[in-house]
Order: sequence, then structure tokens, then C-alpha cells
Amino acid sequence: MAEPQETHIIEIPSAEPKLDHHPLKEISESPGHLLLLKLWQREEDLRSLRIGHTETHLDSLKREVFRLCSAFLAFHAVHLTLLFAFSTHPGRPTCPKWWVPSSASLSASAVVVWSVQARVRAFWRASRGLQRERCDARALTRCVQELRMKGRSFDLSKEPALGSKRLKCSSGEGRWTRPIGWCRRYLVTVVLIGFMGIVVPACKFIVCG
Repeated sequence: MAEPQETHIIEIPSAEPKLDHHPLKEISESPGHLLLLKLWQREEDLRSLRIGHTETHLDSLKREVFRLCSAFLAFHAVHLTLLFAFSTHPGRPTCPKWWVPSSASLSASAVVVWSVQARVRAFWRASRGLQRERCDARALTRCVQELRMKGRSFDLSKEPALGSKRLKCSSGEGRWTRPIGWCRRYLVTVVLIGFMGIVVPACKFIVCG
């Protein structure tokens, strides 16, 4: 007669975590924490939209500055070529009237340089605003993550440290930081003005030479 086989039952632990004390469940059961989480998530979405809009605006300003600089160089190339062609013509302008083409070139250049400077200033103003938005967005994201991890134990009186990092960065500026930063930001305008200073004597040289 065969002996009965022993049956071994192995209990496999469930892989699903218990949600009795999960932070998200605690937040859903606490009206104050749930409302705070929704408000911060909504603010996160609004900041993301503002950051995307500012980045698009910065790209458009870059393209405008590039087009203006290209038009500036093309204008002077055509202007100097025509002036050189007229200077070899028998009825070329006399040397005492060299200031006429120079004034025309200077006036047109001043308009382009002013337009470039306006867009460059708008670019850096928007860039500073974008940096502030990104710092505030990171601070808000850290608070949202902390709220999700702590659950009901999160302090509702806590607020995102908006602007604290900016104040720390601005307080550490050195004596020569601002002049160097200004030259770096407005390098395009400085180059265009320097090019204008070369074109004026070049016009006199072409006419009187």
C-alpha cells in the first residue's frame, strides 16, 4: 500500500505594497494637503507655460538680431561697392563732398544699430526673467516632491523659497562683474558701432583716393 505523499504549501508574499499609510493616500484623506497639492501643481503648469512662451520669444529675438546684422553687412557691402564704382567714373563726386555718402551710410547704420540694441536689451531682459522663472519652478517642484513623500506629516505653513537663490547670486557679484557682463551682453552692438567707425573714413578714402 502506497504511503500518502506530504503536501508542502508555500506562501508567496504579495508584491503589492500596503497602501494603508501611503503618503498619497494620506494626502487624499486630508483636505488641506490635497488642496495645497492641487494649487502647487496648477502653479507648476502655469510656470511651465510661461517658461515655454519666454523661450519662444528669445528664439524670435535671436532671429531678428541675426537678420538685422545680415542686412547691416549687406547694405554696407552694396554701398561701398557702388561708391567705389562711382569713384572710377568720370563724373565722380569731388573730394569736398565725401561727407555726403558718409552721412547717408552713418544715418542708415544708426537706425540698424538702434534696432539691434533694442532687441538685444529685450533679449537679456527676457533671459533674466526666464532664469527667475526656472529657479522658482525648481523650488516649487522640490516642495511638491516633499509633500508627496511626507504625506500628512508635511507642514502646511511651508512655502516655496522663491527668489532666495537669486538674492544669493546677486549678493556675490564682484567689482568687475557688471562691466564685464555688460560688454558680453552687448558685444553685437559694440561690433556694429566699431564697424560704423571704420566705414566713415573708408568712404572718404574711396572718394578722395
